[in-house]
Amino acid sequence: MSTVTRIDLANTLRSRFGLTAADSYRMIDIIFDEITQSLVNNEEVKVAGFGTFKILSKSARIGRNPKTGVPAVISARRVVTFRPSADFRKTVSKK
Repeated sequence: MSTVTRIDLANTLRSRFGLTAADSYRMIDIIFDEITQSLVNNEEVKVAGFGTFKILSKSARIGRNPKTGVPAVISARRVVTFRPSADFRKTVSKK
């Protein structure tokens, strides 16, 4: 198993499009910053052929510590969800 890092993405941009290292890193940072800022603003982010990122607001609730069984309050929070597109799911399931 391997992990795809920002450096890997930047190197791919560099090799495919002949960008400089600095430009490819900057482009990756701009893309991720735009996605992050949109989610912070509670906007959905749809990437055609890939999927949709969106924020869900979860209410506070009572949970349990799995080791001790002691009840604990789980605070309200916002979480990022991802729903892959049909094309993405089809491509991944072929492998």
